[in-house]
Amino acid sequence: MKIPQIPLDAPYSASQRAWLSGFFAGMHTNMIHSSSSVNQADVRIINILYGSQTGNSESVANDAAAAAKAHGLKPVVKSMDEIEADALAAMDYLLIITSTYGEGEMPDNAQMLWDAVTADSAPKLANMHYSVLALGDTSYDLFCQAGKDWDKRLAELGAKRIVDRTDCDVDFEEPAGAWISAVIPLMAGGATTATVVDTSSTASEKPQYTRKNPFPAKLLINRILTGPSSSKETRHYEISIAGSGLNYEAGDALGVFPTNCPELVADILNAIGCSGAEEEPINSELMPFREALRSHFEIKTPSKELLEEIAKRSGDQELNAILQASLESGDKEQLASYLWGRDTLDLLLQCPVCEFSAAEFIALLKPLQHRAYSISSSSKPNPDTVHLTVASVRYESYGRQHKGVCSTFLADRVDDGTDVRCFFTPNKVFRVPEDDSLPMIMVGPGTGIAPFRAFLQERQYRSASGKNWLFFGDRNAATDFIYREELETLQQNGLLTRLDLAFSRDQAEKVYVQDKMRENGAELFAWLEQGGYFFVCGDAYRMAKDVDKALLDVIAVHGKRSEPQAVDYVNQLKKDKRYVRDVY
Repeated sequence: MKIPQIPLDAPYSASQRAWLSGFFAGMHTNMIHSSSSVNQADVRIINILYGSQTGNSESVANDAAAAAKAHGLKPVVKSMDEIEADALAAMDYLLIITSTYGEGEMPDNAQMLWDAVTADSAPKLANMHYSVLALGDTSYDLFCQAGKDWDKRLAELGAKRIVDRTDCDVDFEEPAGAWISAVIPLMAGGATTATVVDTSSTASEKPQYTRKNPFPAKLLINRILTGPSSSKETRHYEISIAGSGLNYEAGDALGVFPTNCPELVADILNAIGCSGAEEEPINSELMPFREALRSHFEIKTPSKELLEEIAKRSGDQELNAILQASLESGDKEQLASYLWGRDTLDLLLQCPVCEFSAAEFIALLKPLQHRAYSISSSSKPNPDTVHLTVASVRYESYGRQHKGVCSTFLADRVDDGTDVRCFFTPNKVFRVPEDDSLPMIMVGPGTGIAPFRAFLQERQYRSASGKNWLFFGDRNAATDFIYREELETLQQNGLLTRLDLAFSRDQAEKVYVQDKMRENGAELFAWLEQGGYFFVCGDAYRMAKDVDKALLDVIAVHGKRSEPQAVDYVNQLKKDKRYVRDVY
């Protein structure tokens, strides 16, 4: 429809002509807005929900959203803890992107929604079209289990799968990109077509150094924190990122690519009957087998394929029986018990008849992956360095000394001429509260103190007025009270409001951080009622579960709530991002 043109010779005064021009211009604007509204109403909404423990799923979700926009869709990206199960029933188009946590468990931010969709009261999803992308690690038995569970459950509720689930290993970028390329055009089928969006500017904003292109940093400080007679070895590292253009936030993690121990490489070469000088094609270039094992492959933890091949070639009755039982019954506990304390070299020494050519052995190995460590510094006072707090893994088993791959790489093998290849992994949820006046409660025994050292540095830099409470503990106060002087100084200057300590072996009856929580339950609950944030970092399998149980007990007792009401209270804390965990 055209706007009527006012004839220049029309018998109107100048003021009348001005009024009419304004009137028709306004009409035109309203017509455009109305047309735009109709077009917007026709745009297909695609919901993208992510379950993430470290941020990878969220990153892929945002990539999928960018692709959806380019195909004329309207993406709505949300963490799984941001919606209720009933909201799923209204979704016609859904993408699920989720990692798997621990032994086949849902990530923290996915658990509440998962509980709801697996309940008998879960809504039917007959109108939904969906697809699932699962992120995982094949070194775990229950590979991508969370994604598999979501895929199965959505189908059970009547949803229609439009693209088969894609399961990604640690190198997830390529298969994730292929999944996005396959699913988004199908989601857009029949939807309003829009101009393709140029995302090159967004791509240029991404950091230059990533997991695929780590920064070659230098180690500045390597200091032992534990005492000489301690039963463990914990070290403080300071790594220079000067000139990298990288930055980080308190709560993020640093990924470090190690190299394998040369002695372990030599022993494995000897065990399989290779010299190490064999030339093998690695990443499109020939490389000595010895160097390939040192810098490119996981040689400490045996892959499933290597384990099965050793069992097959050796004929070892015990190992074959355990593998067969695991395959037939699905029970992984017997195999896990057998492998406890054993590494690849132990298996090869146990089965000395197993010889491999260099090519055969490489074909059975997984790529050497980075190790992620919670950062123990704030970038505000430390813009050119990143600090880590790492326990060195050393133990004796099956007549040999064993060493952790990355922890002893940092402790023993990094010198002035060694690059520490690293990159940052953001954790957008595990953050100091934006409101500086709100209280923080931090539970971090052992190396779990790392991010809370960073949080306290951040609060100090920001002159935050909020109260800060740290629960810390380890085995013995005399040898394992790491960062003691720093913490006591923060107490004296008032930044660290409360410091409760639990050294488990300093008395006959062991005391842990969860015991200290219950002991101070009334005040802990009061801090939560004041809007306090509750953070946990450290061991996922025991400590984090015990702390979660203690938190429920504190809320039930001091909040005078029933058990279901205490669960609801904790779930609300999680939804509000006031109960957040960084556990491993």
